[in-house]
Amino acid sequence: MARITGTRQSPTSRARIRASAGAGLLLLGTLLTGCGAEPGDIPLSEIRPESPSATPEPTGGATPGVVGAAAGTPAAATTRNGLIVSRAYTDASRNTSAIVVLSPDGSGQHQVTQPSDRTRDDRPDWSPDGATIAFDRTDPQTGTARLWTVTASGESAHQVSQLCDSGTADCANEDERAPAFSPDGKQLAFSRSWGQLDPAGKNQTQFSDLYLMSPDGTDVQRLTFLTNDKPYSGSVSNPSWSPDGKQLTFEYRTSATGQPADSRAIYVVSADGTGLRQLTPWELRAGDRADWSPDGSRILFTTYPAGPDNAPGGGIYTVHPDGTAIGALTPAPSDVFYGTAAYAPDGKSIVFSQAQAGAGTDLYSMQADGTGVARLTNSAASWLGRPAWGTADPKTSPTPTPQPEAQLPAQAQGQPSTEEPQPQDE
Repeated sequence: MARITGTRQSPTSRARIRASAGAGLLLLGTLLTGCGAEPGDIPLSEIRPESPSATPEPTGGATPGVVGAAAGTPAAATTRNGLIVSRAYTDASRNTSAIVVLSPDGSGQHQVTQPSDRTRDDRPDWSPDGATIAFDRTDPQTGTARLWTVTASGESAHQVSQLCDSGTADCANEDERAPAFSPDGKQLAFSRSWGQLDPAGKNQTQFSDLYLMSPDGTDVQRLTFLTNDKPYSGSVSNPSWSPDGKQLTFEYRTSATGQPADSRAIYVVSADGTGLRQLTPWELRAGDRADWSPDGSRILFTTYPAGPDNAPGGGIYTVHPDGTAIGALTPAPSDVFYGTAAYAPDGKSIVFSQAQAGAGTDLYSMQADGTGVARLTNSAASWLGRPAWGTADPKTSPTPTPQPEAQLPAQAQGQPSTEEPQPQDE
């Protein structure tokens, strides 16, 4: 087995992996020390529930292909609408991306991470207090990602302790992405992929599931087992917590050998690993990170049409947590591309990325019912995307970084991937 190492753990530190099944948790201590398994050790890839089950059916309330009227405005919270965090490309060829923050009106854009050339910082998420941003960083040499955190002002950037540090079976092609803070700030949910690459093509990783851990990299728990008995069947990614911390949504994207093949949907699971169910029908092709309204009454998500990345035709929708009342917030059919969307902390507004066909993405806002669309940024060369809205006070943000004029990058023959990039896509 591999040893857990990291900036906040000594070489002798050990994490524990807890597996969940049925109505309770099956606690399996996985001691990740040395290169060989000690008596009683269980490899990460072999931890499974007591009774592995097939991929769950969609919830009965969601009728495939039926889209209702736009959702009503969620009840307002008393939380301050602070800074928005987003991913931005820093070069015209879109090989390097950084994390940036900006004010709710789109002003004061500032780069908070400093990635090296061809390194990609992506999928940012705010801590509940607005002090810290978690994100993933993809290494240009290996194409695999690790979890990082940085303060809202761009200080103290460091890698969170990773699960694996060697090339053993449990750590082959190991990849950790899309961190999401729990509402109390005590846990990070993230997606983990590992194992051999599918020899049939497309470099699909053998296993992919959802995990939880403390922000310092300790107390690791495996939460889902969708690919445990179905290697190469798909990828689990982009978790998001319910406001009460009791449930999470995530994206499940099937591979060419999955059921159905090459599709995607949003799933829901309880924070203890029970109650796994499909939230959106396959026909909608919902993907990337969904977002819960602050009052927990709605889940916001984006759909992506089949075909080339960033093709127009998708949209932004809401759905009740039980899978009923799916409603479109954006016009359909659409002649633009829509990216990830997120609620403001007070629940009254939504931030999202949008682009005309063949153009770079910018950030926009709208009311929670889909009205009042306003453009926030004019820096399409940065391809701003995957925004998250936090509570950090804009008045305390550092000096803004000068932004280039909006223009199409010279090498922009296609647009960067809007989907959860797996190692094979990098």
